[in-house]
Amino acid sequence: MTTETNISSLATLEYIAYIDDNGQLPEQFQSKIGVYAIFDREKVLQFVGYSRDVYLSLKQHLVRQPQNCYWVKVQTIERPSRAVLENIENAWIAENNSVPLGNAEQKEKWTQPIDAKAVMTPEEQANYSNPLIDDMAQVKIIKNVARRVEAEILEVLQARGLRLQIRFNPKLKEEGLLDLK
Repeated sequence: MTTETNISSLATLEYIAYIDDNGQLPEQFQSKIGVYAIFDREKVLQFVGYSRDVYLSLKQHLVRQPQNCYWVKVQTIERPSRAVLENIENAWIAENNSVPLGNAEQKEKWTQPIDAKAVMTPEEQANYSNPLIDDMAQVKIIKNVARRVEAEILEVLQARGLRLQIRFNPKLKEEGLLDLK
């Protein structure tokens, strides 16, 4: 835990496996307020963020960027304070000497729902944009694309050893978006 004057250096914090030997995320961060740094397999910093529930945010990032979430470092605080959280986030980015891709040009991929429309196959695009189909048929096509993308993500996570149940928001699938429920 920290106060505004006690910002831990990113280098001094311990690397924590994103997915532990039991296939779980670091449960000690459930309902904890804090700042977290996410690293890839080679321990290269990919993203720095803060949250009122670090565990839920880590879960969301894993689904959005499974290939970049292998290690995490976390600093928690007692009371929510955006100023304190932003100070820690900025200090860690400065300590890194460069802005991680997840905090720059790839920020949307880390912070926004997955847009399944962006990964439609040519066949799916042709069916979706067919002027002869109605809105209901379009919704059905986009839902199926979202389900395909969801299955691909779950397959990757299962291959990584994740045993945690992942549930996507079913209402968003109609819009071609994937986000955790």
